[in-house]
Amino acid sequence: MPCAPSGIKHLMRLYTATSNPGKLRDFAAAADACRGFFVIEPLPGLASILPPSEDEDTFEANARAKAIYYSQQAPGECVIADDSGLEVAHLSGAPGVRSARYAESQHFAQVAGATLDERNNLALLRVLDGVPEDRRQARYRCVLAMARDGEVLNVAEGWLDGSILPALRGAGGFGYDPLFLLPEYGVTMAEADGATRLRVSHRVRALTNLLEQLGSGVGD
Repeated sequence: MPCAPSGIKHLMRLYTATSNPGKLRDFAAAADACRGFFVIEPLPGLASILPPSEDEDTFEANARAKAIYYSQQAPGECVIADDSGLEVAHLSGAPGVRSARYAESQHFAQVAGATLDERNNLALLRVLDGVPEDRRQARYRCVLAMARDGEVLNVAEGWLDGSILPALRGAGGFGYDPLFLLPEYGVTMAEADGATRLRVSHRVRALTNLLEQLGSGVGD
């Protein structure tokens, strides 16, 4: 989904409030698709900035709150922040905004040697145990907000539809990727090659939508 940045006359630098390698990879791919009109870099000094609480009820509200907060740490700069996660239809949209802390919210017991991602996946498998294949539809969703000096200028989102498998498959990606099946490709996000992951990424789609807004002059 290439950008058409007709409203951008020079290189535009955006700072992102994340140091997550997977997210940075996805954001860089979206920026590259816009023919070099945008450069996206981690917010300087991010590691030393106390993170804000993420206690809103929606992805958009969390993304807005983070963008406002982090933009106040970099006066005059445009800062983007995201909130993203997994929505499972059978669970009425859960884990949703609790995706990163799902095991905790389900009071899932600690598993010796398990990472946070592994615990979240195990918690999801437990909740969906016995649910038939045709009721395991799911969606990865990402909402991005861009702010400057504490004011939100733009909001965009992207999503990816799939389904949740009854067992882990693949060693790539992160989060729920080993459970998230891409029906069109017959592989999980954790099994997909890098090019496929970037092509279908909900974060790439969200940022592409945001950059297209900027290229059209929205939020100037």
